[in-house]
Amino acid sequence: MPQGVPQTVPDDGLTTRQRRQQPVLAVHTGDGKGKSTAAFGMAMRAWNAGLRVAVFQFVKSAKWRVGEESAMSALGELHDTQGVGGPVEWHKMGQGWSWLRANADITDDHAAAARAGWGEIARRLADEQHDFYVLDEFTYPLDWGWIDTDDVVRTLVDRPGRQHVVITGRRAPAALVDAADLVTEMHKVAHPMDVGRKGQKGIEW
Repeated sequence: MPQGVPQTVPDDGLTTRQRRQQPVLAVHTGDGKGKSTAAFGMAMRAWNAGLRVAVFQFVKSAKWRVGEESAMSALGELHDTQGVGGPVEWHKMGQGWSWLRANADITDDHAAAARAGWGEIARRLADEQHDFYVLDEFTYPLDWGWIDTDDVVRTLVDRPGRQHVVITGRRAPAALVDAADLVTEMHKVAHPMDVGRKGQKGIEW
C-alpha cells in the first residue's frame, strides 16, 4: 500500500470518505516482541485525535505498572486538566478492574474475572462508551477457553458506531483473525533473552 493508497477499490457503493470512516478491528499476534507496544502506539495516536481511549489488560497483575500505563495516564490527566487529546481509562485483570474490586470471589478466580471483564467490555461496546479500545493479551483467555471466541467475534463484528478495537497476544484464534480488518503477526528473529539477557527497564516495561 504505497503512500497510503489502496491497491484495489471495492465496488461496494461507498464513497472514499465513507470507506475511510469505517471502524477498524485490529489483531496483533505472533511470537515476536512488539504486539502491545504497537497497540499502545496506536492508542497514543487515537488520544491525539481526541478519541476516548480505554485499555483493558487481561494477563497483567494489578500490582504491575508498566511504562505505557504511566504515559497513557499522564495523557489522560492532560486531557482532564487542559482539554488536550481525549480521555483515557486503564484497567487490569481482576482487582485492577474497579467494577470487580468489591467481589473477592470473582477476583480470586482469573477465569471468572476474565469473563466478567469481557462482559463489561461488551456492555461498553453496546453503549458506545469509548472510541478506541486496546484489549491487551486478550488472546490468552480465548486460547485457554475462559471466554467464548464465537461470542467475542459476534460482539465485535456487530458493534455499533465507529469504535476501533485492537487485540494483542499470541495464538489469536482463527475466527478472530478472519473477522479482523488489520492483522499483524510478529515473528521473532532475535531476542536478548536468547543469550541470557533479562528484560531491561525502558525496553520491556
